[in-house]
Amino acid sequence: MAIALSVLISFFIVLLATPSFIKVAEIKNLFDEPGEARKLHKHRIPSMGGIMIFAGTLFSFMICYPSEDIGYIKYLIPSLLVMFFIGIKDDIIGTAAVKKLIGHLMVAFIMVLMAEIKITSLYGIFDVRELPDWASITLSIFTFVVIINAFNIIDGVDGLAGGVGCIASTAFGIWFLLIGSTVDAIISFALAGALLGFLRFNFHPAKIFMGDSGSLIVGLILCVLAIRLIEFDADAIPRNMMKISKPIFAMSVLVYPLLDTFRIFIYRILKGTSPFAADNNHIHHRLIKLGLNHAQAVLLIYFFNIAVILYSVLVQDLSTSWTFISLAGIVFVLMGILFVVPIKRDSIN
Repeated sequence: MAIALSVLISFFIVLLATPSFIKVAEIKNLFDEPGEARKLHKHRIPSMGGIMIFAGTLFSFMICYPSEDIGYIKYLIPSLLVMFFIGIKDDIIGTAAVKKLIGHLMVAFIMVLMAEIKITSLYGIFDVRELPDWASITLSIFTFVVIINAFNIIDGVDGLAGGVGCIASTAFGIWFLLIGSTVDAIISFALAGALLGFLRFNFHPAKIFMGDSGSLIVGLILCVLAIRLIEFDADAIPRNMMKISKPIFAMSVLVYPLLDTFRIFIYRILKGTSPFAADNNHIHHRLIKLGLNHAQAVLLIYFFNIAVILYSVLVQDLSTSWTFISLAGIVFVLMGILFVVPIKRDSIN
């Protein structure tokens, strides 16, 4: 009951509040302006829709929270507030990449060192299991920074970050629901409901963008859920789910933002530019250059994300290492094909 309520409450908060916020954004001139090469929209569109996502998710989760023991939520809520205000500042006046990175690191340190949300093992990937404490902390902080930035980076096409986030939070929610982790399931579905409500206004043609105030929040919550899933006690997992590799499933759920982030970072470094410099060389830009419109590109990415998740669930006879290798091979072959096909120079419109 609490899980169903968490979806409904966050969904209707965002669905009902967003039209009013769009009017306020128009009155106060809170727009994302077109003009930069990386931006695909041609008209001024209200930004900072992340305020609705943040409010809907947090309100729904706290109303439906099933326990008096607040646990790691004691640290998650302050961390969300830090990310929220960094995002708000960036949406209004902009923030230097270095300052944003410092904020991301501060949140990562809070969640890893204080909340102890950290990766302690690779669970058999390349036969690596338990990690020494220094490696666990380093990998966990790196993971937080990467995933938080990943959702910020993919927020470049109408409905992309919101839809991928909704798919990811729903996948995590189903997994936590099936293994009986109610708190994590409620967080997952509260976020999924908020993002689903937001997509009503953000899918192409978008009436509002989530901005950094939304993408940073989504990235942080999904990173916490991913690490919680990876570190979940194996003895508490039902027998029919035991063969599903936890790290492979978590990476599959987040495959698109992780893939695009690593690819674009490597591309920028090889070109001699800053990894944080904005450009129009993302996977979604490539799909549009190939002739797809905004909606088609986004739906194709949704399909790809869901297909990879299903692959990680259905392929259970391989070892963790071979599952990872086979999945990586499929993804890189698809990316190779995508970037070999000739583009249509006049396709961005």
